[in-house]
Amino acid sequence: MQKTSLLEMAFAFLRPRLFRHCQCAEVRPDSDVPDGLKKILHLDRLPAWRAELRDARQKLVVTNGCFDLLHAGHVAYLQAARQLGDLLLVGVNSDAAIRALKGPTRPVNSESDRAFVLAALQCVDAVCIFPEARAARFLEQAQPDIYVKGGDYTMETLNPEERRVVEAAGGKIMLIPLVPGKSTTALIQRLAAR
Repeated sequence: MQKTSLLEMAFAFLRPRLFRHCQCAEVRPDSDVPDGLKKILHLDRLPAWRAELRDARQKLVVTNGCFDLLHAGHVAYLQAARQLGDLLLVGVNSDAAIRALKGPTRPVNSESDRAFVLAALQCVDAVCIFPEARAARFLEQAQPDIYVKGGDYTMETLNPEERRVVEAAGGKIMLIPLVPGKSTTALIQRLAAR
């Protein structure tokens, strides 16, 4: 008989509801949807959500990535990014995009699980899953005031299309140093070596 953890049972309950409620601003505050799910935006809803923020004169910080196995380096990075503006939107690569980027053994966690975990963080105001390996289309819709990438990038190594999209919309690009020794790849390698 296989044991089922409380976390697995919670995800089994939440997974079918995750994308049913991903129209973020349309979920009623008195609804029974967990707070983390209220933060998940569907990509099609992103331009209207962004327009609401502009009307309210709120500075939007955006970052993106795989966020496959969330670790202390991710959390420190996201907290630092959030300090740069009024709201933090995190773009999450889809499962198919991660397989294209990282290979057939990734992702470890599904896109819905990764989005849910990120949305549960206090420093994250919204999460949006996008299907491409590169974030240019996501960034066109998000139109960040500030686009943040980790210190493993330089302005020269940043994807040129992503850079062009952000700068064309008047956004700034900022690089945040990584926490030394903290990476998903290193974590997976340590686990595999055990």
